[in-house]
Amino acid sequence: MSNKLYNILVPVDFTSKNKWAITKAIEMANQMNCNIHLVNIVKPSLFSSFTPYESYVDRMNSYDQLKDLSVSYSNQLCGNGKIEISLLEGNPVTKLTEYIHDFEMDMVVMGLSNNLFQRMTSTVSVSKLAQMTNVPVLAVGSKGLVHHFKKIILPLYDELSLRRIRMAAALARSFRSTIYMITLRQGNTPEKILNEGMDIVSSIPSVSAQGFILEGKDLEKTTFDFAKRINGDLIMLNKPEENKFQGWWNKFTKKILSYGSEIPVMTMSKQ
Repeated sequence: MSNKLYNILVPVDFTSKNKWAITKAIEMANQMNCNIHLVNIVKPSLFSSFTPYESYVDRMNSYDQLKDLSVSYSNQLCGNGKIEISLLEGNPVTKLTEYIHDFEMDMVVMGLSNNLFQRMTSTVSVSKLAQMTNVPVLAVGSKGLVHHFKKIILPLYDELSLRRIRMAAALARSFRSTIYMITLRQGNTPEKILNEGMDIVSSIPSVSAQGFILEGKDLEKTTFDFAKRINGDLIMLNKPEENKFQGWWNKFTKKILSYGSEIPVMTMSKQ
């Protein structure tokens, strides 16, 4: 994965949550000089073959709404970035995955509903999309607009993810921010993992980082607690591991942590 972002995809469904996703994408595009792709997925109606005219009208209305969004936000873009629009029909996850691969998207920015239940039951799962596309997925709620990525929280797992560290460094360089690397003391070799991570970042010009070994039993919960304590602006996580021995309650609480966060969360696959 390149450290440079060229294309950011924002799935839109013409609800209020699109506003903060597009606004955050524009902020990133202005900092990193990249393009934004607004994509709306239309689910085919069961009766579309019997009412082709109504289906055609619905698609045209959606396309007109996409054009209106593009016009209303284009004047907020600086530099050489531009807004592209696309209207697709089919299964949302399948079509988004195809679009990401076909047009070489570098990141997805998804808006989250203010309702936690709606966030967790959304048609498009953040972690699933990150896994299927191998592209970072940034989830932003309405309160995420006040964050400007000045403090990037990067938990270090047992195996260092070079691409996640490089992505954090690319964002830190663009936003002139600081990376806060954290690991748990209860791990096998916390000092070694932290030192390796810090060494990687120190080799990248114009990037500032700090390292912390924290007390705790669960890295993700400790990460969210730490981010709140220092008023963090972005949390970068690996896609949660699917562990058949992990209780359903633990899986549920981890999902609440991620989807309920007021701080934007970026999910990346390990690959």
